[in-house]
Amino acid sequence: MLDAMKRTVLATLLLLSFSGPKDAARAQSRTADLAARRTPVVAVVDKVSPAVVNISAEATVREVDPFFGMFFGPTTRSSQSLGSGLIVDAKGIVVTNAHVIEGASRIVVTTLDGRELEADVLGSDRDSDLAVLKVKGGNLPAVPLGHSGDLMIGETVLAIGNPFGLSHTVTTGVLSARGRTVPSERGERLFTDFLQIDASINPGNSGGPLVNILGEVIGVNTAIISGANGIGFAIPADRARRVVDDLLRFGELRPLWTGARLLTVDAELAQRYGLDERRGALVFKLYPDSPAVEAGLAEQDVIVAVDGKPVATREDVATALYTAALGAPLRLDVRRGDRTVQLTLRAVRPPEGLGLRILERTLGLAVEERQGRLAVQSVTAGSETDRRGLRRGDLLLGANGQEVTSLEALGREVIRGVERGSLLLAVGRGRAVYNLDFPL
Repeated sequence: MLDAMKRTVLATLLLLSFSGPKDAARAQSRTADLAARRTPVVAVVDKVSPAVVNISAEATVREVDPFFGMFFGPTTRSSQSLGSGLIVDAKGIVVTNAHVIEGASRIVVTTLDGRELEADVLGSDRDSDLAVLKVKGGNLPAVPLGHSGDLMIGETVLAIGNPFGLSHTVTTGVLSARGRTVPSERGERLFTDFLQIDASINPGNSGGPLVNILGEVIGVNTAIISGANGIGFAIPADRARRVVDDLLRFGELRPLWTGARLLTVDAELAQRYGLDERRGALVFKLYPDSPAVEAGLAEQDVIVAVDGKPVATREDVATALYTAALGAPLRLDVRRGDRTVQLTLRAVRPPEGLGLRILERTLGLAVEERQGRLAVQSVTAGSETDRRGLRRGDLLLGANGQEVTSLEALGREVIRGVERGSLLLAVGRGRAVYNLDFPL
């Protein structure tokens, strides 16, 4: 901002040196007008825009012609999606939405000054709709993720991105609400803790920054949800930073372990279990020797607040866990019968081999690696997997919609399944693939 003012003063001095009194007066007036028009919004755009990029993701799609496919086989075509991103590190680290680059075979990032840079995916997490890219370039303009813990409803926000491919479009509005829980467009995923804004968010804005009037990045915009005009959503910066850190270190969002299986309390659940509470997260199941047991939680407790913030659903608890630093203490307000108790919970990384032990103890399924694939080693008689017909030699091709080729990857998906309450397995037998959902 100071550099811009210096340039304006220098230009004025040059005009004065070559102009007469009237021209000098006009130049001074013009300079004053420009200074008056340089609002905080203009200053924010100048500061952040150089770090905002356009993202073009190309994918190859295989299609079978309904008439000629049996004779000529599948054909291929190229598809392209457009989105936005933010350079958060001058070494070329770019944050965007996961759905922008999903399935891409080639990703090109275009900077404000017109450079087109190839990008590689360092990590992606669909559940949080965040991805991290690395562009082949250095010394790039960057703006780091800020903080979102002290946001105020009604404060001015700006969204910068490339809606409909229109480069570096700026929209303004206010922060309308915090902590929104909204389903994805196709309803297959539930997003929690979103920021709601009235700045326009359209296709192509996805992955661009949401900034406050100080030019601090307070969120990552997402257009994955179709809403009415005047409603947009963004992932809070605090949540995004935690995910981005994991994606940079591990290439994926590592699951956390509390050992508590939670259910969202609603009217039906409250009636079934005789609960006085009508909102919150019910402790449905506890795993032995877990952080939840160490914290003093008991089955049929209802978590009603985390760190003073009300809990309406089990997703609210998960959001608090993934927003806080790993191992940080979280203060829980818990309703136990007719009284409220306060407990402290610390989430940890799952112990090595925990997911596979849960798989065997809970579902009766033991798995082994065999020639680079996962195969069923044994099935416990009378177990859930036995009742569903699994048998020795079946192949495990995927879990929770993700391909799994190692025991470590399978174990991580089991831990994620505990958090969600179920584990979806893709089981291969011969030429057939069966998708089976198991409760955890």
